[in-house]
Parts: sequence; C-alpha cells; structure tokens
Amino acid sequence: MIVSCGEALIDMLPGETRAGAPAFEPLVGGSLFNVAIALGRLGTEAAFFGGLSTDFFGERLKAALEASRVDTSFADISDRPTTLAFVSLTDGKAQYAFFDEHSAGRMLTEADLPAFPAGVTAFHFGSFSLAAEPCGSAFEALVRREHLSRVISLDPNIRPSLIKNRDAHLARLDRLAGMADIVKLSDDDLAWIAPGGSFDALAENWLGRGAKLVVMTRGGEGAVARTRRVSVSLPAVPVTIADTIGAGDTFSAGMMTRLTEKGLFTKAAIARLGEDQVTDALAFAARAASVTVSRPGADPPWARELA
Repeated sequence: MIVSCGEALIDMLPGETRAGAPAFEPLVGGSLFNVAIALGRLGTEAAFFGGLSTDFFGERLKAALEASRVDTSFADISDRPTTLAFVSLTDGKAQYAFFDEHSAGRMLTEADLPAFPAGVTAFHFGSFSLAAEPCGSAFEALVRREHLSRVISLDPNIRPSLIKNRDAHLARLDRLAGMADIVKLSDDDLAWIAPGGSFDALAENWLGRGAKLVVMTRGGEGAVARTRRVSVSLPAVPVTIADTIGAGDTFSAGMMTRLTEKGLFTKAAIARLGEDQVTDALAFAARAASVTVSRPGADPPWARELA
C-alpha cells in the first residue's frame, strides 16, 4: 500500500453562471489528494494521510477518496475548516490563491502521526504541506521515522506564495531528498529551487545526498530522469490540453504504479533501476498524465482507460 501524505482541499475553478456572470465551481483537489486518487484509479492499493474536516467540503473530499478506492482510515479528522484554493487559468496553466489558516490539514502536528501497519510499503510527500506549519514539520518527522524501512517518494510541487522562508524551505527539501528514494519535480520547481541552474546539477546534488531516482517533467517537452548510473529523456505525449491541474500528481502516481506492477517499487530495486526500466515507468506516467490534462480539473484516468 502507498500512503499519500499531505493536503486535501477544495479547488475553486473559474467559470460562469448560466447568466454569464463570473463564478467559481468547487471541486475536490490538493496535490497529495490527487496522487492518492490517481493511484486508486490506476489499480494500486492506496491510502491517504492528512487532515480532513468534518465540514461539508471535508465530507466531499472523504467521499471522493473512497469512490476512487482510497483507504481513508489513516486520515486525521477534525472540526477545523477545509482549505480553499482559488484557481486562475492562463493559457490552461493554473495559478493559486490559498485560504489555509487554522485548517484541518495545516494544523496537523507530530503528535497526530499514526502507527502504520506492515502492509504500508511506501509514502508519497510534497507540495505546500511541506511549507506550512505545523504540518510541514510533522510530515518531515514522518519521513525521518519511516525512510529506512519504507519507500519514500517526494514531489516538491512548489507554491511560491505560501513559502515564507525560502532558505528554510530549500534546506528542508535537501534533507527530504536525502531520505527519499524517488524525487519528482517540474521545470517550474527547478526555476524556483535553482534559478538559472540545470536539472543535471540539481539531480547530481540530490543523488549525492541519498536519492536514487530524480525525475523532472517539462510540460510539452516531456520528461528527463537521472540515477547514479543512467540518464533518460522522454518526449511528451501529444494531446489537446484542457488545463494542467493535476498533471504532475498523475505523473507521480503513474510512475509509482508502473514500478509496482513490475515488482520494482522497493528500496533495493529503485537503487538498481536500469535505463529500460526507467524509460518504461516514465512512458506509462506520461500516458496517464496526458489523459488528465485532456479534461478540465484534476480528473486522473482509471486503469481501463490506459489498457
């Protein structure tokens, strides 16, 4: 089982009323929520750990997870409010404004970390849950507690407007990369983490700290990956884009799903991945993400859609 650890929220997507007036449509979302949904739909045993509210939106989030075959038994349920993310779209690319103060997700602390059963083999972390406090410290503590015995996947998924201390967040990412088996980032993340820097230099840094596989998505330019032994470049899947919401999350889920299907999603196997195995995992992830970007909002594909 792979547990996605982080935020679940409501994306307020721009639209219009029937009368043509500007309006926002509330849709379930959140990076780690999306990864859990995508894993469940792709047929991988999946669970979600993060703060969920008892409010109306929280109930919608819980129901959506369960409808996509995601185990919610580890979620921390409270009466704090659900985070809202208002989305603006420019040429299909999403930008966010978050309303997160004292939310169910943000106020998670180290004391709320559960004991996970042996059936949990991997954890996925990332996004603004690592930048907000106290939840950021709680998730880092969970990585530190679990990284020696279980697979750790990390997606920084930078949200600049929510990062109050750049240096502290960069230091946290370096620490987490050193404990992670897989780190996946986007070209936008690279531009924030290392302005003017190269993927190869950042990958070399994180591989030197302890990561085993570093992958970067590049939108329409495809994806690149590095291990200590191989370097892979893969073109994008041609598709008409509705928007990019959830694309990177689906890519992460697709990569983890493919490695799981091939019996390669273990700490030892990830450390030994060859060029063909990395290429295969990236190709499957790109196919899954191409379905998500072809339709509005974060709506990952089911396994049957990729058959």
